[in-house]
Amino acid sequence: MDKPGFMTARPDPATVETAVGILKQRFGERLSTSQALREQHAHTTTWIPVEAPDAVVFAESEAEVQEIVQVAAAHRIPIVPFGTGSSLEGHLNATFGGISIDLSRMNRILAIHAEDLDAVVQPGVTRKLLNETLRDTGLFFPIDPGADASLGGMAATRASGTNAVRYGTMKDNVLALRAVTADGSVVKTSQRARKSSAGYDLTRLFVGSEGTLGIITELTVKLQGIPEAISAGSCPFPSVKAAADAVILTIQAGIPVARIELLDELQVRAVNTYSKLGLPETPLLLLEFHGTDAWVAEQSERFGEIAAEFGGGPFTWVTKPEERSKLWQARHDVYWASLALRPGAKGVSTDVCVPISRLAECIDETKHDIEATGLLAPIVGHVGDGNFHVLPLVDVENAAEVAVAKAFIERMVERAIAMEGTCTGEHGVGSGKMKYMLAEHGAPALAVMRSLKGALDPLGIMNPGKIVDPA
Repeated sequence: MDKPGFMTARPDPATVETAVGILKQRFGERLSTSQALREQHAHTTTWIPVEAPDAVVFAESEAEVQEIVQVAAAHRIPIVPFGTGSSLEGHLNATFGGISIDLSRMNRILAIHAEDLDAVVQPGVTRKLLNETLRDTGLFFPIDPGADASLGGMAATRASGTNAVRYGTMKDNVLALRAVTADGSVVKTSQRARKSSAGYDLTRLFVGSEGTLGIITELTVKLQGIPEAISAGSCPFPSVKAAADAVILTIQAGIPVARIELLDELQVRAVNTYSKLGLPETPLLLLEFHGTDAWVAEQSERFGEIAAEFGGGPFTWVTKPEERSKLWQARHDVYWASLALRPGAKGVSTDVCVPISRLAECIDETKHDIEATGLLAPIVGHVGDGNFHVLPLVDVENAAEVAVAKAFIERMVERAIAMEGTCTGEHGVGSGKMKYMLAEHGAPALAVMRSLKGALDPLGIMNPGKIVDPA
């Protein structure tokens, strides 16, 4: 018998057919069993095999999400929430079949409280849509994972991105949310107040839960004022370690960088070719400073002095919006740029995060590991908070090559955990990194997670097969 909170086998096909039939009668053309659409809703950009749901339903309101969940609960059918499909660790896969609830049509901005610096949005609102709407208010939403992800998905995976070093991650920028739990109830986790000491922090419980505890149907997010001045620039270094050491000293010196990104020489070469830039093809830092004109100039100068201590420079900076946009768009396009380094190969994106003091050591050892294995694997990272990504380019039809890449990723994760870091800084656990949870958290912490899962989802229907296993 399944343990509370966990499903270990697919439901009976006849039961699934009954549940899908009930939903089809209710939602009509908004429910699809098309093979192509089902596979799209399980799409993964990694080598994790695609596991398609039995049906896809497009929900348009919180009440409709409740209806779908109630039907699924009555038949014990799995539910997998879907935003834009940009997650990386198999979060969207329907491991045990079931229903994919597509929330992309729940894309209304419900309220903007400019005086309180917050906005209330539905989960299908993307970060670009929110920022376009905010443009004339002098405010912006700072979390930028690169992809134009939905805010519901970003909250579910506790996403962050290039601005996290200054503005934090999704856990720091979600004030409150509403979620439909496994019995079809709606939970409101908090009010709009900036702080509270009233009860358990349910907001942060749901942020990062990856749809395993409930389906987010509304979020209240923090906003920031658009800075008076913004400057961005690039600074080359003789080695990855020198660049990482410069990052460490920059953070320890209290220089308030808004973004500080590391690209190794392979990644720079890919970016230059793909985005038609002329950056020096050595390890490189991309930076951005926010503030007043005088403040930005002062901080840029201080960083230039630190870079020089580690053989870096010159620090070339730009202030024109179109030049900054071109630079950061190139950074956001590194995945596609990297694929061009080896046409036909699959890019397997993985990330870790370590305490800032161990960053240079971790990246340097990872770099040597890549060289020793012979992999083609560019490195890029949000290094201001100790987070970096590696993208091995792999021929997935070559079993020996796949084995080498998998062993490399395992060593990379083990290295980060040994340095008191984490197996994932922002990608999330999904099914792809579930096997590392015991090493990172320990058995007692996993037992607590399983207890929470069992309490909130006793039938185990909420995105089963993700984050923690039933063992």
